[in-house]
Amino acid sequence: QVQLVESGGGLVQAGGSLRLSCATSGRTISSYVMGWFRQAPGKEREFVAAINKSNGITSYANSVKGRYTISKDNSKETALLQMNSLKPEDTAVYYCAATGASYYVLPTNPREYRYWGQGTQVTVSS
Repeated sequence: QVQLVESGGGLVQAGGSLRLSCATSGRTISSYVMGWFRQAPGKEREFVAAINKSNGITSYANSVKGRYTISKDNSKETALLQMNSLKPEDTAVYYCAATGASYYVLPTNPREYRYWGQGTQVTVSS
């Protein structure tokens, strides 16, 4: 089992950057596929990015490709989401998620992830 705690959200102007962190406790982060999802008011939770257990393979939603970067800091047992060139439509609660299952293609369905953080608010003003 793993516990996830997100941090780093906040208010930023359009074009700005934020870095979200997801601290893990329990088993080592290299045992998990890590994902980031977001949910805006009145909308379903949507996939943002994922990173594989230990080989560094990543996957991104088309809406964030080229602007966001997901990574793992294994020494700190932390998953990171660097968000650049932020847009007002990026405003949402961002969630970190983890799954211990192995995948040939990184999962984008939130139902594939067993563990979730509490979420952190990201607001981008125009």
